[in-house]
Amino acid sequence: MNRPFKVLGIQQIAIGGPDKTRLRKLWIEMLGLEITGNFVSERENVDEDIAAIGSGPFKVEVDLMQPLDAEKKPAVHATPLNHVGLWIDDLPVAVEWLTAQGVRFAPGGIRRGAAGFDITFLHPKASDEFPIAGEGVLIELVQAPPEVVAAFARLAP
Repeated sequence: MNRPFKVLGIQQIAIGGPDKTRLRKLWIEMLGLEITGNFVSERENVDEDIAAIGSGPFKVEVDLMQPLDAEKKPAVHATPLNHVGLWIDDLPVAVEWLTAQGVRFAPGGIRRGAAGFDITFLHPKASDEFPIAGEGVLIELVQAPPEVVAAFARLAP
């Protein structure tokens, strides 16, 4: 299949829990990841610590998330592995092409994400109108900055 965009690599994994304290104990204290930021959004119902491993274009975020209100949605803690983020070389082209192929996106469209990159989400469940989805997994598509696109291009065969 000829796609007009490329998935370059893993940008992040997001892990949710009712309280970030236990997540920090494992990922920061035990495994040694470094907290590089924090993101709080009432709209997304999330308080998240952004941790990282690796560097440059090969840095992978591990987002440690807890809900601001456990009774509201989205319920970032309801699925411990909340979502996987993928670097995309051309996000608007990818969204247009995937939508035309019948891929279902979550509401919200392309918008600025916690780490400052443009993002959008593939819905975890298909519908009659859009029969292709994440099959139970929320997938975040993340616009790769030029230096990440260039680094992955150097690795391509």
